[in-house]
Amino acid sequence: MKRQPLTDCVSLTATTDTQLTLIFFANNKSHKFDELTNDDNVNVSFYDEKTTNWASFAGVARITQDKEVIRKHWNPTCVTSFTLLQPHPYFVVLMSVYDSIKAYFGDLKDGVHHGDENDPRVSVIEVVPKEIRYWLATEGSMRQALSTAVDAALGKTSVPGELRTITEPEVSTIF
Repeated sequence: MKRQPLTDCVSLTATTDTQLTLIFFANNKSHKFDELTNDDNVNVSFYDEKTTNWASFAGVARITQDKEVIRKHWNPTCVTSFTLLQPHPYFVVLMSVYDSIKAYFGDLKDGVHHGDENDPRVSVIEVVPKEIRYWLATEGSMRQALSTAVDAALGKTSVPGELRTITEPEVSTIF
């Protein structure tokens, strides 16, 4: 039986030096970890509604509880972006918020689970891309709307941007 794509909101924490590996903090008691144990292939998508630019990272998720990795990326209060793992080729969501990582874990008041970087529930999910597809708009959103309407009326194909792909061999040369 083919696995259905799973959707989950996660908060992007950081990227690596190459800007390609995506870093997420997650609660290792959540269902995400069961899902990733069964299938570590993931897709993470970003969308900018102002420009209509988007990026889709197809890759493999690695899970770690390495305290050095956690400390390296931990920032108790930061600006993050919620991303939606893409369940369908036409739907992606991006919302920017001011966020506290600690709030995702909570303090269980048991002396161990404080919701900080030392909390045993804190894990890092690294998404290492195999392929990256992205769309770069060549026109502003108002011009895109007008061009699309005119092209539709004239029976033409609207091309308001460029779809680009960074293939697996190209990604591997960056690492």
